[in-house]
Formats: sequence, structure tokens, C-alpha cells
Amino acid sequence: MAEEKTKSEQVCPECGSTKIVRDFDRGELICVTCGLVIKDKMYDRGPEWRAFDSEQRDKRGRVGAPMTYTIHDKGLSTIIDWRNKDVHGRDISPTSRAQIYRLRKWQRRIRVSDAAERNLAFAMAELDRLSSHLSLPRSIREAAAMIYRRAVEENLIRGRSIESVTAACLYAACRQRGVPRTLEEIAEHARVDKKEIGRSYRFIVKELNIRINPTNPIDYIPRFASELGLSSTVQQRAIEILEQAIHMGLTSGRGPMGVAAAALYIASIEKGERRTQRDVSEVAKVTEVTVRNRYKELQEKLDISIDV
Repeated sequence: MAEEKTKSEQVCPECGSTKIVRDFDRGELICVTCGLVIKDKMYDRGPEWRAFDSEQRDKRGRVGAPMTYTIHDKGLSTIIDWRNKDVHGRDISPTSRAQIYRLRKWQRRIRVSDAAERNLAFAMAELDRLSSHLSLPRSIREAAAMIYRRAVEENLIRGRSIESVTAACLYAACRQRGVPRTLEEIAEHARVDKKEIGRSYRFIVKELNIRINPTNPIDYIPRFASELGLSSTVQQRAIEILEQAIHMGLTSGRGPMGVAAAALYIASIEKGERRTQRDVSEVAKVTEVTVRNRYKELQEKLDISIDV
């Protein structure tokens, strides 16, 4: 029997039942309660082949990579492989090799045809380089690429360096998606200084009307704890301390990285995984004085007793 129950939001127009069955052999959608054929001649949009592992799926698939905003042409253009092999894996003859070389050369020229595409190609390469250095996920790269494309459409790039705008878009995407990276971290790997990135960031956020929430110090805890080799118990305790501090308004006007570092320092001592103020300050990229001042404030206001 080729019937299979599927979760569907459809309701039977005859009896109002939500018990819908899809018959894949006949291509029909049938109500179980009253037997009404709700829809017929349905198309199966899946592949006509089956695969039992990822290797088989890769071999039998006949489509390319999905569309992406991180490539200037969105990854939709044809790419001629750099290897001199034919479809069967055999070496191409020397005569054909010269022809393929010319095809590759013209293909590279055709892919980038005007100034706007050259701008995008350079910016996307720079964005990929920065994201790799900062170990950012694919979703952040896509979000930053979309912001940059919007800036190009609004003609906001004119008069500014591509490097500064790219870094600013990446910083904005990190802030939007809750993957905190500071301007200092981005400027460390960018080809422009922090001041220029900040100027471009403020301009783009204002002109594109991008809503950016204030950085939450809790967002820094998993990354700092991972670099310090602290357990999940310490992370959870640090988050509890920060939640109390935020509720009492103790984080207002304070740098989020310093507050997060102080909370981790207190939690590491409480849970018996002590880390020095120097260790914490190096990971958080703040001074030891900042960690000391912040942890004393938290200790006093939250009535936390630790043996330093």
C-alpha cells in the first residue's frame, strides 16, 4: 500500500477534518474521515533516484551548488574546471588543452564584465578572507554580503574604501545575528584601521535603517569560556551572574566584554576552576584593571563572597 500519513495544515472542505493522507502512487490528497479526494494529479518534485549514503547522493545529483550572495554573480555562472581532464577522467590532448586554456581566460573576463561586478567581486573576496580569519559561520557571511549589496544599490560605497565598508558590513551582521565580534577584532585582520571601520559602520546603519540592538555581555560567555577551557557549569553560573547584573542595571555604561570577563572570573573561582585575572583579560582583550574593577562591582552589588 503506497499511502502515507503526512502532517499537513490543510483542512478537508467537506467535513473539516485534518486527517489527510497522501497517496504517492496516484498523486492524490485524500481525507481519511469522509474519503474526499481533495487534490489529484500532484507532482512528485523529488529526484527519480534513491541514495543510501552521501557518496551516492553526490554521484547521482545533477545540480550545482545553491545560490549564494557571497559570490559576486551569486554562484549562477558556469565555471570551467582547472584540471585538464575530460568527463571520463582522461587527460585532454595537447591540442584541446590550448583551446581549453583560451576558454578559461575568456570565461574569467566574461564573469566580471563591468565596474559594479568588479567592485562586488573584490568585496566578496575580502569578506570571505575576513570571515575565515574570524572563524565566522556561513550565515554571517551571507548576511554581511546582503548588507553590502544593499549599500551598493543605494550608492553608499562612493567615496569610501571597499575594505572599510566590507568590514563594517561584517560587523553589522555579527551584531544582528548575536555572534559578537568587536571592532578591535575585525580591525586586527582588516586592511583599514578601527576608526575608519567605525565611521563606515555608523554611516551604513543609519542610511540603510538597520536596527542593531545593544551588545549583550551574555553573548560573549560561550566563546570566552571555550578559549579558557571552562566547563558548562561555569558558563551557566556566569550567565546567572550576568542576568542578575542586567536586571539590577549594573551593566549600563559598562563595556560588555569587561563585564562578561568579570562574571566568568567570579564563576571560575566559585566552581573550583580558577583562572587568573591575566588569563581572563587576555581572552577578553581588556586590561586586568578592567576585570578587577568590574568583578569588585559585581561582588559588592550582588553580595557575592569569593576567596580571591
